[in-house]
Amino acid sequence: MRPSERSPDSMRTVTIERGVAKHAEGSCLIRFGDTHVLCTASLEERLPPWLRGQGRGWVTAEYGMLPRSTHDRSQREAARGKQGGRTLEIQRLIGRSLRAVCDLKLLGERQITVDCDVLQADGGTRTASITGGWVALAECIGWMRERNMIDLNPLTDHVAAISCGIYKGTPVLDLDYAEDSSAETDANFVMTGSSGLVEVQATAEKTPFSQGEFLDLLSLASKGIGELVEMQKKALA
Repeated sequence: MRPSERSPDSMRTVTIERGVAKHAEGSCLIRFGDTHVLCTASLEERLPPWLRGQGRGWVTAEYGMLPRSTHDRSQREAARGKQGGRTLEIQRLIGRSLRAVCDLKLLGERQITVDCDVLQADGGTRTASITGGWVALAECIGWMRERNMIDLNPLTDHVAAISCGIYKGTPVLDLDYAEDSSAETDANFVMTGSSGLVEVQATAEKTPFSQGEFLDLLSLASKGIGELVEMQKKALA
């Protein structure tokens, strides 16, 4: 039995609330159970110097956890004077995932920055950030199209992410912290709405996992991503 009493192929309750940040061109608050992430998309009429004059835009991401998003207060990274390795890894993952489904040439020479701020953490903050970050990005692009800033939708597909793992010998979907902290294997899958794989992160924490177990995790992830894409569609309807 899972700590949450969910079946192996069941996700936590997921909600996506759009338009939660008054000043952002796109925003949403996404909840994966007790993991809550605020995602905002900000449009800027500028580009990094290395991209200027190339006739294409850029989508990037920043990620952070609030001091009391976890059980004990963590020091703000700004107070430490630099971002940690985990933060850098996750925000690069979010950026790569969003760019995988965006035709940057259709943006023009503009940058969209997607900020993912973890308000409360209970496992799966990076997967929630990618899933909610896509909604915020889509809302920002909709804002641009309403103002005739772009003619065509640069988004080529949906993208979402979900965690899976082997917990007490059983492949399970959408790990919360209690499972993630003691799983034999944990993995994160980033996939498109058309089932294309963007990125897979899988680690054996105790004993190696088999190819068959990996395929079981992939099957669970595909199911979960399908459900998340439908939720994204409903949120934007």
